[in-house]
Amino acid sequence: MKPLSAILNALPPTKIIDSSIDFSKYIPLDLSATNEELMDSRPENAVEFEDFISNYLKKNNAEVAFGGYIEGRTLYQRSTIFRNDSIPERNIHIGLDLWTKLGTTVLAALDGKVHSFKNNIGLGDYGPTIILEHEIENEKFYTLYGHLSLESLDNLTVGKIFKKGEQIATLGEAAVNGDYAPHVHFQIIKNIEDYWGDYPGVCNSNDLNFYIENCPDPNLLLKIT
Repeated sequence: MKPLSAILNALPPTKIIDSSIDFSKYIPLDLSATNEELMDSRPENAVEFEDFISNYLKKNNAEVAFGGYIEGRTLYQRSTIFRNDSIPERNIHIGLDLWTKLGTTVLAALDGKVHSFKNNIGLGDYGPTIILEHEIENEKFYTLYGHLSLESLDNLTVGKIFKKGEQIATLGEAAVNGDYAPHVHFQIIKNIEDYWGDYPGVCNSNDLNFYIENCPDPNLLLKIT
């Protein structure tokens, strides 16, 4: 059996937000501590971070900023979900973020069905989240879409079928999406275990090798660059 990464790499490119936005309007964004501009501005809340993103897009004549797979970030330090006395600090992002305007449509990456959905409430968490289940070449896997609008969960049912490119959601505002600037966290998951409407999107360095294996680079599928 082919590894999932090879299956994904052989598929044609797909989009998970507004299909009318051409990939030429996408710009990479580094949110690690090596980004001097980010470290200098040090946005402390969703409003300041949204300003940072908006200015970055405007400066680069872009509509979508993307990146973050296996990226070490300091922005999670504000939340006890990722940093507290009982767990090792989690600060390595294991999905791909697409930052753009509030309300932008979110699309199914592939044909699939709803595995689960949930509003993951809490500072720094996903907020409304949808997980789709897919099967290609007898390989079952999942895609997760986080930081959605509350309306995205309306009338949703487990098992509902979505076709590739069909709208499944819209981007949520900071008040519901975990207190972030509008974006979608997109993640591919091989073995979802017993998770339901949720799956870790940030890990610590001790667990990184496991998550690299279980959560392949989403850009193998999207092929933005």
